[in-house]
Amino acid sequence: MNDWIAIGALAVIGLVIPLGMMTVSALIRPSVPSKGKSAVYESGEVPTGSARLRFNIQYYMVALLFVVFDVETVMLLPWVVVYRPALEQGVQMATLLGPMLAFVGILAIGLVWAWRNNAVEWSDSPRATTQKTRRRPGDESD
Repeated sequence: MNDWIAIGALAVIGLVIPLGMMTVSALIRPSVPSKGKSAVYESGEVPTGSARLRFNIQYYMVALLFVVFDVETVMLLPWVVVYRPALEQGVQMATLLGPMLAFVGILAIGLVWAWRNNAVEWSDSPRATTQKTRRRPGDESD
């Protein structure tokens, strides 16, 4: 039971210190609102246009797929490190390979699903389709 008291005390301290620092900061800092302070700051550049831009969803899909396969790499690394010593200690190969092949198989099924749903293919923007690159005469390298 003493371990839980220590964990609870650590959690309380972990909450009290940041909340206390924010409270003290809110009480003693000067509050002088001005137009310059509320302006958007972009590395010293004067902002132009609207901050609301539409991004293609494909950027997010590629980022999510990158994160998934990055996490896969992180999960595979400990298995690779333990594989040879476990074989040398007499662990069955099926016991070692089974869970990892299931893990990679599930990810492969997810990749095939994403590929079939065109999550990894770029779509043409309306501007790109209207402004096709024109070949100049004499540039025929085919």
